[in-house]
Amino acid sequence: MDSSKVAELKLFVNKLKSNPSIINDPSLGFFKSYLQSLGAQIPQGPETDESDDESSNPEEHADPDSLEDEFMESDIELDNADVLEPDNDPPQQMGDPSVEVTEENRDAAQLSKLKAMDTISEGNLDEAIGHLTEAILLNPCSAILYATRASVYVKMKKPNAAIRDANAALEINSDSAKGYKFRAMAKAMLGQWEEAKKDLHAASTLDYDEEIGSALKKVEPNAHKIEEHRRKYERLRKERELKKAEIERQRRRAESQAASEREKAKVHSSEKRNDSETTPLQDGQVLSIHSASELETKFNAASSLSRLVILYFTASWCGPCRFISPLYTSLAGKYTKIVFLKVDIDELRDVAAHWNIGSVPTFFFIKNGKEIDRVVGADKNGLEKKIALYASQS
Repeated sequence: MDSSKVAELKLFVNKLKSNPSIINDPSLGFFKSYLQSLGAQIPQGPETDESDDESSNPEEHADPDSLEDEFMESDIELDNADVLEPDNDPPQQMGDPSVEVTEENRDAAQLSKLKAMDTISEGNLDEAIGHLTEAILLNPCSAILYATRASVYVKMKKPNAAIRDANAALEINSDSAKGYKFRAMAKAMLGQWEEAKKDLHAASTLDYDEEIGSALKKVEPNAHKIEEHRRKYERLRKERELKKAEIERQRRRAESQAASEREKAKVHSSEKRNDSETTPLQDGQVLSIHSASELETKFNAASSLSRLVILYFTASWCGPCRFISPLYTSLAGKYTKIVFLKVDIDELRDVAAHWNIGSVPTFFFIKNGKEIDRVVGADKNGLEKKIALYASQS
């Protein structure tokens, strides 16, 4: 049977082993019937129309990028009873930090702040915002003024406005406990539990109070649930990445094996094996060796003519071999009185073992049946120099 056809059949059988369901393809009905006549067990075909190379498990072909969205959007039982719709009012008036603040402005700002505190105690929050805005315009470098106005916006259930003021306070003073506290409370109103927890812990480190403790009791349970959910996703993501990497490795291995089989089929179809002792040396050519007896015949023929033999061990999957093989062929045409031989280590494993081949490419220089030199690796310059040296001695 033609060796190339055998190689194709082997590839088809390997594909069947990796995905037996393809035997149910209508175009293979004749082959399926033949297998059944031999008593073979045929796997059931898929109930839905799917391509041959797809798994019956949809998770194996899920888009990893869509996995995160699907997983993170899954239900988590959070306490969102007090979560609000975000306030979409125009941004509040902010102070100009480049303005030079005089002592008079500081005093006036303090007076406006006191008025705001009085109106807050009376429940007039809008009026308190007005007084605090006036104070901020007079002294835009005061973190406490922004933090105080943020606290009023929290009372008014305007979380976005409160966050803007808290951010301004923290830009002025990165250690503003009130800035962290009221930003955390505003973020909790918007259901931003993890960020709220982070700000509350920062605030408690700087200046703990009962209000922070109360807020933590509400925020932390939701934040912990989200964090645990995220950890579960991370584990799943890593598992999926490992599985995807393994599938890719198997695919590359199969492609490499298929390429090797195709290469061997080409070699076998283009070269005729000849183990006869009368096989000519064919000057100027690289002779492929296909059996131990054929190698011995070539050695005997070369020895009878006192010719140098170069024995080249290679492999179809070897990148360095592909790199140096064209030079080896070229040198064979140049030095026609040297016998150039080639052995594929995968084809003649016994010969490779006999010569203790540890890596390819390896070149042995043989005269009268004895090794006189060698080159290991794809050393073009070294190989060419040694061949030229021994050729000049012949």
